[in-house]
Amino acid sequence: MTATAVSKPTGSGTAPGPAGPRVRRPRPRVGTALSLGTAVLYLSLIVLIPLAAVVWRSTEGGWDTFWRAVQTPDAWAALKLTVGASLIVALVNVVMGTVIAWVLERDKFPGKGLVDTLIDLPFALPTIVAGLVLLALYGTNSPIGINIAYTRFSVGVALLFVTLPFVVRTVQPVLRELDRDMEQAAYSLGASPFTTFRRIILPNLAPAMISGAGLAFTRAIAEYGSTNLLTGSIPFETQVSAVNIFGRIESDDTTSAAAISTVLLVVAFVVLIALDLFQRWSARRG
Repeated sequence: MTATAVSKPTGSGTAPGPAGPRVRRPRPRVGTALSLGTAVLYLSLIVLIPLAAVVWRSTEGGWDTFWRAVQTPDAWAALKLTVGASLIVALVNVVMGTVIAWVLERDKFPGKGLVDTLIDLPFALPTIVAGLVLLALYGTNSPIGINIAYTRFSVGVALLFVTLPFVVRTVQPVLRELDRDMEQAAYSLGASPFTTFRRIILPNLAPAMISGAGLAFTRAIAEYGSTNLLTGSIPFETQVSAVNIFGRIESDDTTSAAAISTVLLVVAFVVLIALDLFQRWSARRG
């Protein structure tokens, strides 16, 4: 007798199909975790922990002591001058920085490379040297006959000098990558240069312009060296908050200095958060 092989029926009555592709789960990357940990540790040691220490020191005597330090006449006057001058400087730099970026990207003229290099000079110069340069140019012995030293106008000039590159270098790459075909199409349809700039160029440049203005503002409220020399740091007149803070540290009043520093820190933090939210909103709009 011959045995006949009988296949066992499956539960569904059909032969099992081929096994599906095996899904590989990504293995944790040790290198990524190590890099992230190193970055967080470095950021904490250099930025987060010192900032937290300043905020903690500012409230060491309680919130009443904090507000009394901020609202003293000289500190309050310095804060108002610092924030007000920084706002004006940011607005001026939005216009003039965009114009300079436009000239550097769209125009051709002798010495263009030199001018492009000089834009970064405030980045390279120590701010105290920048103040000395401005004082020699606009001080009592000015070679061009303009003396604005030790006036409120000198505060704006010093801040304009140190913050101009932030707007120019933020707008310039966007302007360089801007599609020129859209402009040519607008011109061919009869649009004027002003209309083309307002309807096509400006909307593309606006995020970079606002970002540059925000960076210029946050840089301006922290300026010390150039304003200290050019303005003379006269209390209630030309003294900015950074100089006022340094004076309190010299007087061994570190709690008051930390309180004023915390106010500037909060202002800068709010501006940076607003810039981040605006950039995310612009990215979603496309």
